[in-house]
Amino acid sequence: MPTWGTLLLLGAMVEAIKDCPKPCTCQSLETMGLWVDCTGQGLTVLPTLPAHTRHLLLANNSLHRVPPGAFDHILQLQTLNVEHNPWHCDCSLTYLRLWLEDHAPEDLHLVHCASPSLVADRPISQLTGNELGNCGWQLQASWASPSVWWDVALVVVAALSLALLAGLLCMTAGPQH
Repeated sequence: MPTWGTLLLLGAMVEAIKDCPKPCTCQSLETMGLWVDCTGQGLTVLPTLPAHTRHLLLANNSLHRVPPGAFDHILQLQTLNVEHNPWHCDCSLTYLRLWLEDHAPEDLHLVHCASPSLVADRPISQLTGNELGNCGWQLQASWASPSVWWDVALVVVAALSLALLAGLLCMTAGPQH
């Protein structure tokens, strides 16, 4: 029976490695995950990554940004190394920054911006939201919000109604002879 178990385990390992993105190398882990090493492969875009990736090495490439949600399908990702890439630190890097804050805050200082010039050579951990830019996102000003105007209109209508009601009560309860 141990032979069958070994064969099943080997089969699972081979199946896991076949999902390895090109030009990366993959190594199956005993914990049924993958060690995906894409270090120094000249990547300019993130490759399609297997969902069972546990350790992902993307250092020393030419990555400028990470698409939003790029790691959301990799639920067991434990290690992410993205050092030494020419990161363009604008709002397109917000996803990577937030992912690192949640999963590896100790690594935030290792990710440095290459551009724009205003933030070049600074770690993303030191950037403010204003420095990352807003990519067209706008918060509604509180007085520009339609719901605020509906609330104001409701208060005005309620005040006028109370004033009319008070006037009617005064007229009907007026001096009686």
